[in-house]
Amino acid sequence: MNSLGGTPIYLLSFVVQIVTFVLLIRMLLQWVQADFFNPISQTVFKLSAPVVDPLGKLLPTIGTLNLAALAAAILVKWGFYLVLGLSSGISFVAMLVYIPIAAFDLLYALIEIYFWGIIILAVSSWIGTTSHPSVRLVGQIVDPYIRPFRNLIPPIGMIDISSMVAILVLIMVRNKLLPLAAGLLQSVLG
Repeated sequence: MNSLGGTPIYLLSFVVQIVTFVLLIRMLLQWVQADFFNPISQTVFKLSAPVVDPLGKLLPTIGTLNLAALAAAILVKWGFYLVLGLSSGISFVAMLVYIPIAAFDLLYALIEIYFWGIIILAVSSWIGTTSHPSVRLVGQIVDPYIRPFRNLIPPIGMIDISSMVAILVLIMVRNKLLPLAAGLLQSVLG
C-alpha cells in the first residue's frame, strides 16, 4: 500500500483526469480544425496554454496534429503514476516504464470523449438544440469518427442508427480490445 491516503489519491486522480481531458480536447480541436472562435474552444486553449505552449517549442505540429498537446496529456498521466510510484518507494528509473502505459491510458480517455460526444449530439437532436455553439463544437470533434458510420449505414426512414452503431463499436473496443492490448503491453513491459 502506498504512503498516500485514499482520499488524496482519488482527488489527484480526478484532477489528472480533468487536465488530461482538457489537453486531449485541445488536441482534437486542432486536429479537426474546429471553430477557434467558439467560447469553449477559447477556454480550452487558454486553460491548456501554460502546458502546451512551452512544449510546442520542442514538439512540432504535424499537419493539424498538435504533438505538444498529446505529449502534455501523456506527461500529466505519467506524472500521476510517478507520484504514486515514488510514494511507494519505486525508483524513478523503474517509473520510466509507465510512460507507454500512460500513453495507452489516453485511448480510454479518447473513447470516453467520443462516447459522450455522441450522446450529447443524440440528446441535443431530440430536444432541438443542435444549433447551440457548444453542440456544434462537439459535432465538429465527433464528426470524423462518426462520418464513416453515416456513410455505411443509411437512415431507416427518419431514424439514423449510425450513432448507435458508432457507440457500440466504442464499447466493444473499450471492453474487449483495449483490455487485450493492455495485457499484451504489460507482458512486453513487465
